[in-house]
Amino acid sequence: MSIEKRSPVPSDIVIAQEARIRPISEIAAGYGIGPDDIDLFGRYKAKVRLAFIRELEKKPVRARYIDVTAITPTPLGEGKTTTTVGLAQGLGKIGKKASCAIRQPSMGPTFGIKGGAAGGGYSQIVPMEDFNLHLTGDIHAVAAAHNLCAAALDARVYHESRWSDAYFEKQGLKKLNFDQYNIWWRRVVDINDRVLRKIILGVGGLDNAPLRESGFDIAVASEVMAILALAKSLRDLRERIGRIVVGVDRSGKAITTEDMGVAGAMTILLKDALQPNILQTLEEQLAFVHAGPFANIAHGNSSILADIAATRISDYVITESGFGADMGLEKFLDIKCRTSGLYPDAAVVVATIRALKMHGGGPKVVPGKPLAREYKEENAELVRKGVPNLVEHLRIVRMFGIPAVVAINAFPSDSPAEWDLVREAAVKAGAADAVVVHNWAQGGDGAVELAKAVDRAASTPHDVKPFYPLELTIKEKIERIAREVYGAGSVTYTAEAEASIATYTDIGCAGLPICMAKTQYSLSHDPSVKGAPKGFVFPVTNIRLAAGAGFIYPISGEISTMPGLSSKPAFMGMDIDTETGKITGLS
Repeated sequence: MSIEKRSPVPSDIVIAQEARIRPISEIAAGYGIGPDDIDLFGRYKAKVRLAFIRELEKKPVRARYIDVTAITPTPLGEGKTTTTVGLAQGLGKIGKKASCAIRQPSMGPTFGIKGGAAGGGYSQIVPMEDFNLHLTGDIHAVAAAHNLCAAALDARVYHESRWSDAYFEKQGLKKLNFDQYNIWWRRVVDINDRVLRKIILGVGGLDNAPLRESGFDIAVASEVMAILALAKSLRDLRERIGRIVVGVDRSGKAITTEDMGVAGAMTILLKDALQPNILQTLEEQLAFVHAGPFANIAHGNSSILADIAATRISDYVITESGFGADMGLEKFLDIKCRTSGLYPDAAVVVATIRALKMHGGGPKVVPGKPLAREYKEENAELVRKGVPNLVEHLRIVRMFGIPAVVAINAFPSDSPAEWDLVREAAVKAGAADAVVVHNWAQGGDGAVELAKAVDRAASTPHDVKPFYPLELTIKEKIERIAREVYGAGSVTYTAEAEASIATYTDIGCAGLPICMAKTQYSLSHDPSVKGAPKGFVFPVTNIRLAAGAGFIYPISGEISTMPGLSSKPAFMGMDIDTETGKITGLS
C-alpha cells in the first residue's frame, strides 16, 4: 500500500474486525510457548503461566530490548503505540523474530478522550475490541483488591471506635489506632468520574463509621496496579502488597496492609492477573499486553514479567514508556529497569510534524475539534521553531546513555521539506538516525527503514544506568530530575509537601525512587508552556507514598488522579450491531 492511500484506509476497527486472525495458540507456538504453558481465554487471547516464566527466567536474555518514547505530545497523541507495533512488524520484515510488550489501556481514557489504544491502521494489536475493553479482567482484579483494602480499613476504624483494647485482644488482634487525619488509602474505579474526586465517608449515623474525607482515583492510578506491573513473582507480589502503607497511627508509625491482615486476601484476588496476557499484531508478532499503571501519575510501563518472558523468546522486544522522554523514559529507567535489571539497547523517539508545529507556536490542539489550517498545510517555519522540543528529548535520551532513533510518524498533510528539516535537526542533535515511517498505512512494510535503523543503533556500544543513586535524599532526587531532565531552574515545596517528606523519611522510605507526577503536555509543570522551556520554577504541591510499589510520587501542577469526562466523550460515538455483534466507534 502506498502512502497516497493513507486517507481512504478503512477505520481501525474495520481493519481489526475484517482481519483473519490465527488462534493465539498457533502464534505462541511459533515463539516456543506450548499449549501447556498458557491458559486460553477463547481463541485469540491467553495468559502465560507463571511456571513457564520461571523456567524461561533461568535462560539468558536473548533479545535486544527497545523502548519507544516520544516528544512532548499533543492531546491527540503522536502514535507511540502504533510505532511500537509497527517496529515489531518492520523487524519481522527484515527477518527478526520480534515481539512487543505494552500496557493494557484504562477504560477511562477509552470512553473519555482517546478511544482505542491498540495502535492504528495496519499496525495494531488484535482482537482490538478485547484489547481495549476487559481483556482478561486484570483491571477489575486490581480494583477489587484495592477496594477490599479500603473496606477493610474503614471497617477497622469503625470497630476501633466502638470497642476496647480488651475486646480486640480476645480476638487475637491489636488496636492499630489510626490517625484519622492521616489515612492515605482512597478508592478506585476504572471510569472517568470527576464527582468522586472528593467524597465524605460515614454519612448516615454512627453505624456507618466515623465521618472523614476521602476520594476516588482511577483504577490504573492504584498502587496495586503499579505493584502488578513491577512484581517479578507471586512471592514478590505478596510481599509488595504487604508493604503498602495506608496511613499512620497516632504516634506517627506507618500502618500497612499486613498490619490490617488484608494483604493475603488482596493477593488472592490478583494471582491470576499476575500472569501476562498475550495477543498478536496484524502481522502475527506476539504481543504481551499486561498491566497499565497510569503514565502521568504512576510509572506508566507494562509488566516486568512480560519483559522477562519476551526477552527469552524473541530477537527483539519492543516496549513503550508513557508519554515523552521527560516522564516515561526517566521512570522506565529509574523504576522499572532498576527493578527488572533489563536496560534498553536503543530508544525510538516518536515525533510528528503536527506536534512540532504546536511547539513552534501553532494554534491550540483540542480533541474533538478540527485542526487549524496551520496543521494541514506546509509550514516549515513553525516546524523549525518547534524542533527544540525534539532536540530536548534527544538530549534526555542521550543523557541516559541510550542510542536514539527518531521515528517521524507520517501524516498525509506533511511535506517532504518538513520531514527533511526534522531529519537534519535530529541527526545534528545526536540521533543515530531519523526515519519517516508509514506503517499506519502500510504495516510492517512502512517501518522497514525504521527497523534497519534500530537494528544498527542497538548494535552500537552503550552504557545505560539509572539516573540517580537511591542514597540521595527525597529532595535531592526530586531536584535532580526537575533540573537535569525537565530543565527547571529551581524547585519549591508547599507546607504539605514538606510535611510528607518529613513523614516518609521518619518511617524509613526516603531511599525509594521518585515517580514524578506532572503534566505530559509540557517539559515543565505547566501544560500551556510549549517548546523547550528553561530556568522555570518547578512547584511540588503534594507528595504521596507507594511503599509496596517501591516509589514516592511528588505531584506538580494541576494533576488529577481521577480524570473527568468532556462534554462530548468518546463513548458517544460507540455502538454495537445487535445482529452481528460488531462494535463501531472504538478506534
